[in-house]
Amino acid sequence: MNKNVIISCAVTGSGDSVDKHPDLPVTPEQIAQAAISSAKAGAAIVHIHVRDPQTGKAGRNVAWYREVVERVRADSTDVLINLTAGMGGDWVPSDNDPAQAGPGTDMVGPAERLAHVEELRPDICSLDCGTMNFGEKEIYISTPHFLREMAQKINSWGVKPELEVFDLGHIRFANRMIEEGLIADPPLFQICLGIPWGAPADTDSMLAMRNALADGANWAGFGIARMQMPMVAQAVLLGGNVRVGLEDNLYLDRGVPASNAQLVTRAVEIIERLGAAVATPDQARAQLGLA
Repeated sequence: MNKNVIISCAVTGSGDSVDKHPDLPVTPEQIAQAAISSAKAGAAIVHIHVRDPQTGKAGRNVAWYREVVERVRADSTDVLINLTAGMGGDWVPSDNDPAQAGPGTDMVGPAERLAHVEELRPDICSLDCGTMNFGEKEIYISTPHFLREMAQKINSWGVKPELEVFDLGHIRFANRMIEEGLIADPPLFQICLGIPWGAPADTDSMLAMRNALADGANWAGFGIARMQMPMVAQAVLLGGNVRVGLEDNLYLDRGVPASNAQLVTRAVEIIERLGAAVATPDQARAQLGLA
C-alpha cells in the first residue's frame, strides 16, 4: 500500500465531451482555472490538454498551451504541470480507401507533437508508449521510431516523461527504452485502464501491469468513467499513485456532473479513509526526482 499518494488531475482531455458536460473547461482561461482549483483541492500534478476556444474540439495550438501554462504559473498555487504530448497521432482510415486518411485524422511527427513542450518546458509531459485501436474507427499511432526520438528530445530538455501505458506490450517497449538509457531515473509510468481497446479497468489488469514495470519505477493508475474511483482505491492498495479528472470521467455520482475539484476531493476522501496521506507538490517533486 502507498502511504503518501500523489494525485494527478487530468482537467479536460481530448475526447468529444463538450456536449456531454455543462461546464467542461474549453478556453485557456477555463482550463487554467480548473487546474488551479484542482491543485487547491489536493492535486499535486495537473495534466493538461487544450481545446479550440471556439469549437471545443481538441487541439494542439502552441499559443493555447502557452496561455494555460502562463496563467497557472502566475497563480500562487503550487502545482506540477504535466502537458500532454499525445496529440498528432490519430489515424482514421477513409471509408472509400483505407490506405488514405479520413475525417478526424491528425498525424504529425515527433517534433511537432512536442513543439509546446520544447517551448514551455513543463515539469512533466506524457509519452504514449504504443500504437492501439482507439474506439471503433480510430488508430492511435506511436511507433518505436517516433517514441525513441521523442524520448531523446524530452530528456534533452530536462522534462520528466510520464510513460502512458494502455497494455502490457506498451510496458515492454517502455522498459526497453529505460534499458537503452532514453528515460532518466526514476521512470514514471501511468497505467491507463478501461479505454477501448486497451486493458480493462479491473484488479487483474492493474496488478499484471504493475508487476511488469521496470524496477524502481514510480507509477500511477486510473480507470475511466464509473471505474475512476474504484481504481483510485485499487492503485493505492497496490502501492501506486492516482489520477482523476474530467478527461477520464464526467460524473461525481450517477447523473451528477462533476467538477475537477470535486473529483480530486473525492479521491482525497478515499485515500485518507484507506489510512494514507495525500502528497504535497514538494513531496511529489522529491518522489519523482524533480526536486
